[in-house]
Amino acid sequence: MVDTAHKQDKPSKKKDTDRKAMHLAETTDVSPNQARELLEKHGNDIKEAEKQARNFKAEG
Repeated sequence: MVDTAHKQDKPSKKKDTDRKAMHLAETTDVSPNQARELLEKHGNDIKEAEKQARNFKAEG
């Protein structure tokens, strides 16, 4: 028997990360790809990702 609940977790995790990345991109003016990379780097710690995105924008 196949565990379908486990397979359903992955798409919802991706959607959650995509949603957070879009929010981060919109609120900090970094690109969605940069936002996604920051979230991956900081383990979805949105506060740290926002801090780094603001620093990234200031440096750029």
